[in-house]
Amino acid sequence: MVRITKVHTGGGDRGETSLASGERVPKSHSRVEFYGTIDELNSVIGMVLSEFDRMDSHHSDGGARATVRTVQNAAIPKLGVVQQELFDIGGECSFMPGQVPEMMTVISQEQADRLCEEMDVWTEQLEPLDSFILPAGSPLVSTIHLARSITRRAERNAVSLRDVDGNDAVRDVVIAYLNRLSDWFFVLARWVGMTLGESETLWVPLGKRMQD
Repeated sequence: MVRITKVHTGGGDRGETSLASGERVPKSHSRVEFYGTIDELNSVIGMVLSEFDRMDSHHSDGGARATVRTVQNAAIPKLGVVQQELFDIGGECSFMPGQVPEMMTVISQEQADRLCEEMDVWTEQLEPLDSFILPAGSPLVSTIHLARSITRRAERNAVSLRDVDGNDAVRDVVIAYLNRLSDWFFVLARWVGMTLGESETLWVPLGKRMQD
């Protein structure tokens, strides 16, 4: 069990930090960049959750807004699970290769596969796309897209970390999880928008825009 009694230590005042193993590294280290991006992503998911919480679940006449309840009930618990799993990834990847404690339970293919199963349920209700869409819409949908793009950066950070420390630096399943999670956010954003009756903004290529 983690027990935090003091946050400020002064140990990082000169631009260094400690990995979970105790090893001191620069804060610019690719491993710190990776788990820092995971932390950033988790914070943005917190913003997504707050946008869900802010939604008015009742009409002005007191009647329930069924679509709001639908997206809240479907998304909020799943986002909570993702936050926990991202913390698991951050904890695992704060260790150098080969130093993860044997007693630490890490994510597996099961978690990555679950993301695909959830995406498939939402995708079945969506119209197929014949163009890219812009990351736009309500504050809720736009923030989900922000989470998607940060997930992509975390995935790139993981691959860069492998370039520095070798293929053992990050397990394959962690990269697979992040790859699927970014798709998961994309589908979630579309499904939430569709369920709430929002329209999507399609990308119009420059040549076509010039013709119009």
